[in-house]
Amino acid sequence: MARHVIAKVDELDIGKSKLVKVAGRDIALFNVKGEFFAIANRCPHEGADLCRGQVVGLAEADEPGKVRMTRHGELIRCPWHGWEFDIRTGKSWCDPARTRVKSFDVSVAKGGALTEGPYQAETFPVSIDEDYVVVEI
Repeated sequence: MARHVIAKVDELDIGKSKLVKVAGRDIALFNVKGEFFAIANRCPHEGADLCRGQVVGLAEADEPGKVRMTRHGELIRCPWHGWEFDIRTGKSWCDPARTRVKSFDVSVAKGGALTEGPYQAETFPVSIDEDYVVVEI
């Protein structure tokens, strides 16, 4: 698989999302408590942009009337119909057996290692001689 640089770590605050385009695909990038996750930006229900949805937690209850919120900031709610998806896996919380959003592997790497490629342009020594810039070939 090809690797693509999609953002700098400091471009995306915790709890926020960012739309990126990779190889012609719209991908929603999320920062969940300092970890980065990416899912397809398209809701499988009717195609809404997931990165425009609300990042939420999971409401759980062991009995009626006793609701607690867990997994804060780990789910994305579709902005059109409220379907919720796990940001980490793409799994649907509306129909987990059959519906999911494509998820992508994300890693954080040092910038120098990514920007330095296998090719190198030829360089030449440059100096200043009085008021002139001089290159030596």
